Amino acid sequence: MTQTIDTKTIKHVANLVRLGISEEEAQKFSGQFSAIIDYFNMLNEVDTENVIPASDVANAENVLREDVVKPSMDREEFLKNAPQSERGYVKVPTVLGEE
Repeated sequence: MTQTIDTKTIKHVANLVRLGISEEEAQKFSGQFSAIIDYFNMLNEVDTENVIPASDVANAENVLREDVVKPSMDREEFLKNAPQSERGYVKVPTVLGEE
């Protein structure tokens, strides 16, 4: 079941991510992506009926520590390092607004 990714699709995706590619590159990527899709289709044919799903292949465990309250920098001392502050808080430029 060969599924080909044509150069038109490659150029469309490249345009979406603002990536300029040449016709030669589009041809090359078309072949490479088609081969990748074929490989995934081949993997779909593997019988995994009796395979236990793996959620973590490394069997790693989180190493957590207890939260311990420790003294931190004084608020006034901290605000001296901020470019701008207002009413005891760091003031930052508005990023969401009426546009």
